[in-house]
Amino acid sequence: MDTTLTTAQLAKYLDHTNLKPNATAADIKETCEEAVKYNTASVCVNSHWIPLVAEALKGTAVKPITVVGFPLGATNTATKVYEAITAIDEGAEEIDMVINIGELIGGNNRFVINDIQAIAAAVHAKGKLLKVILETSYLNDDQIVAGCQDSEAAGADYVKTSTGFSSAGAKVADVALMRKTVGDRLGVKASGGIHSRQEALAMIKAGASRLGVSATTKILAN
Repeated sequence: MDTTLTTAQLAKYLDHTNLKPNATAADIKETCEEAVKYNTASVCVNSHWIPLVAEALKGTAVKPITVVGFPLGATNTATKVYEAITAIDEGAEEIDMVINIGELIGGNNRFVINDIQAIAAAVHAKGKLLKVILETSYLNDDQIVAGCQDSEAAGADYVKTSTGFSSAGAKVADVALMRKTVGDRLGVKASGGIHSRQEALAMIKAGASRLGVSATTKILAN
């Protein structure tokens, strides 16, 4: 993949993210202003902030997006569905849900598929996109492959590496494995621990089609 990108081109790979538990309304507004300045793909926030973000981004090309079952993935399926529908009704354009990590590691693929499929059906009924966060820091290669396969079987649009709240974030090797597994059928989002333009470009070279970053201004200003 070509990684000779202008700043404007790189910006469209970025989900400018502020998922800090102590973020205030002023912080979220600043995140939106930064995203609009650079024309990023989106602003990713916790669902409480979606109405504020949707209003702040109105009339721009930057999408409001949110997380579901975050950050542990162990929320029951019905709750994840409710979270997703409510967020979309309040303005979210994309949903990043956390896979049930324990069930994936335990090999309960049928549950994992059913869990994702329920959220995918709800999200797609609203005409929106679903990304599935695998939390790769907990997984071996076989489990990463299984998570990608389960996500594809369930109808997800993207697979994503990380929440940014675990012991490690995105790794180039994991992104490459995810891209190899899903081919060009799904998007791959790398997120967590991407702090520089060099790191961002390395993830894109490995196969990422979207990047979740909070260091957007640092990445794009250098």
